[in-house]
Amino acid sequence: MANGLQAQKKKSNPAVQAAKTQVRQDLDNDHGKYKDIAMQIWEYAELGYKEQKSSALLQQTLKDNGFQVESGVAGIPTAFVATYGSGSPVIGVLAEFDALPGLSQEAVAEKKPAAGRTSGHGCGHHLFGTASVAAGIELKKMIDQYKFTGTIKVYGTPAEEGGSGKVYMVREGLFKGVDVVLHWHPGDENAVTYDGALANKSAKFRFYGVSAHASASPERGRSSLDGVEAMDMMVNMMREHIPSDARIHYVITSGGKAPNVVPDFAEVYYYVRHPNRDVVKQLFDRIVLAAQGAATGTETRMDYEPIGGTYDLLLNTELAKAMQVNLDQVGGFSYTEEEKAFAKKIQQSLGFATPPMERAGTVKPLTREPNAPMGSTDVGDVSWNVPTVGLSAATWVPGTPAHSWQAVACGGTDIGAKGMTVAAKTMAMTGIDLLTDPAILQKAKAEFDAARGADFKYYPLLGDRKPALNYRD
Repeated sequence: MANGLQAQKKKSNPAVQAAKTQVRQDLDNDHGKYKDIAMQIWEYAELGYKEQKSSALLQQTLKDNGFQVESGVAGIPTAFVATYGSGSPVIGVLAEFDALPGLSQEAVAEKKPAAGRTSGHGCGHHLFGTASVAAGIELKKMIDQYKFTGTIKVYGTPAEEGGSGKVYMVREGLFKGVDVVLHWHPGDENAVTYDGALANKSAKFRFYGVSAHASASPERGRSSLDGVEAMDMMVNMMREHIPSDARIHYVITSGGKAPNVVPDFAEVYYYVRHPNRDVVKQLFDRIVLAAQGAATGTETRMDYEPIGGTYDLLLNTELAKAMQVNLDQVGGFSYTEEEKAFAKKIQQSLGFATPPMERAGTVKPLTREPNAPMGSTDVGDVSWNVPTVGLSAATWVPGTPAHSWQAVACGGTDIGAKGMTVAAKTMAMTGIDLLTDPAILQKAKAEFDAARGADFKYYPLLGDRKPALNYRD
């Protein structure tokens, strides 16, 4: 932390400190306005590539604040790029807004699906997109008021949950010329992102058989479901012979309609993850072999469609140090008595030991945990093309896992909105540093170039396929 603190001490420019103070005040004053936007998106709970209303709301908010918005970019109807300012540096801010299927939940501390919808924001992307838009707008205000030079780009990035929306935007060249990218993610603590993410590749494997009466003429049928089950069995046996830090998950998305009809179509949806994207490719190829063998053995036909593919996350220590200084200044937040009662019920519902709820009021030091649990994110592809830095904010009661009804419930309360404001302040204040201190960017770029290596060439794991706009169907 010494280097980060030294860097902060050098920022004696009164305009910089005044701008940061104003950002915090503005976002406190506008807390209710941005909470309303986030809660509207929470109510929409739109799935990946279907986020028409969520995207439109964020786009209109940016337009109303002076941004030029290009929508429908990279062949994705709900993706957009909103731009303000001119010249260098060019600062990108990522904004997500997709929900998850099967996680309908009201904003209460007991499992209670919300009437009229089946999806929910179990990863808090309603907060993610709104905070990023708020940070972009604050940076625009600071450019105007303090005459800072630079360009702000807010990227509306759909379908992070398995759809790899950012990968198509990277592939389309939308991040070329960007100097640095800021992002964040909802979580159960306030911390700069200093642990990696797993590379990931996913696909839907489809088996085609022959229908027949399962009792009167079973010999005439060839079961597509047998193909899926044989594939699953082989992949599960394969787990004994893969790296211990690999992850493979699947769900059978279609397996027939009636027991007395031999199914002529079945589908299984697979994810494979590992810290090294080359290992992901190797494991995926082995899964394809299992699918081919299953089809041969069951006399069915198989094809597969790659759905998503994301890189691991390339961390940048120089940017992380700069962001940590600002997160420390922002700090966490406290719960009201009503929120404490809500948090206690949420923690009791989890059924395992949880951290103290007071953790929401603290900031984690900048430390790397070698065995930290990791998911996957399409921010990884961005991070290998542009120096990138992010944080998590305590939008969920400490101990709450992502992709749970408890996370959906927390995200629908002011606990989620308070964490969102922490993230917006931190990103905007870090953006001010990047607009006013070229040394941070120079060091970050040098670290970025060294980490990628001179021979690095980007190739998307999902290849040249078009965006999987109907992958949630």
